[in-house]
Amino acid sequence: MALEYSDKVREYFLHPKNMGEIKNASGVGKVGNPICGDVMVIYIKVEKKKEIEKIKDAKFKAFGCAAAIATSSMITELAKGKTLEEANKIGLRDVAESLGGLPNIKMHCSSMAEKALKGAIKNYEEKK
Repeated sequence: MALEYSDKVREYFLHPKNMGEIKNASGVGKVGNPICGDVMVIYIKVEKKKEIEKIKDAKFKAFGCAAAIATSSMITELAKGKTLEEANKIGLRDVAESLGGLPNIKMHCSSMAEKALKGAIKNYEEKK
């Protein structure tokens, strides 16, 4: 049974945005799913101006299926330029909808992306 991915999922899988690592990242979040073997790492660079902390840059590394790579890429796009509070509110449905939807069996990838971003924000806040 072949999965039907949206054009946007295919685009973000074949041409991911923000792939890589941020050296001296402000925060790093890593999640893995032992059932499917997907692993995601989200890196954020936070900039503080006048007491407002915003995500200046976000990158990812992912090992997994097309949905894992596409959701990792999309969440970095959604997080860039947002305050930490705004970024913390990005949910799995926001990621999936931004990609034009995901097959139900792949929604866990969207959840992993959300957890990785929240983990990076938490890591940043713990280091402060």
